[in-house]
Amino acid sequence: MSEKERTILFIDFEFTMPDRNSKKRGFYQEIIEAGVVLVENNQVVEQFSSYVKPIRFPKLTERCRSFLNISQEQVNSGIAFKDLVEKLKRLGGNRHCHVVTWGNMDMKVLSQNCQQALVEFPLPGKQIDLSMEYKRFFGDQNQTGLWKAVQEYGREGTGKHHRALDDALTTYHIYKLVEKDKQYLQKPEPATIGDMVDFSNLLNKFA
Repeated sequence: MSEKERTILFIDFEFTMPDRNSKKRGFYQEIIEAGVVLVENNQVVEQFSSYVKPIRFPKLTERCRSFLNISQEQVNSGIAFKDLVEKLKRLGGNRHCHVVTWGNMDMKVLSQNCQQALVEFPLPGKQIDLSMEYKRFFGDQNQTGLWKAVQEYGREGTGKHHRALDDALTTYHIYKLVEKDKQYLQKPEPATIGDMVDFSNLLNKFA
């Protein structure tokens, strides 16, 4: 399947965070905001954004609220986690759909949340950590943050950092830029002067 024909799901999640001082017993991160961009034939065909109600630890910590600028009321009005899983399954629930995230945490937390909620993981396709692709491509020693990466391209991120849909769209923009650079590097060697000039015709002129 060519790059042009491929279906790709760009995903970003925001998660709950523990307070620095108190580690709640059995705490694990839960998805509280989801941003998803579905791309087919290099065209955005659907965008999805929603807050999500956490199950195990429904009350957000002060650290989480201030860092993500998400209120308890916004999360309380969000969709159920199982509804998010159903949405993801509808958008990317086949093996041909690649899933692209910046970093590996989104899929780790989704997988753990699915296990805790006793629901099947909804995204069976190939998972691509774009931050690692970016690191390999540019030879960076350290993994680069999403918005730092887009700024290195001389661009600005889409919307606000730590807004799930904005980060998913920014991931899509970087993906397009990296793919374009890859194609540029894979172009064949430029033709030599010998290829460009038909020397037999040229010599005939002077014969």
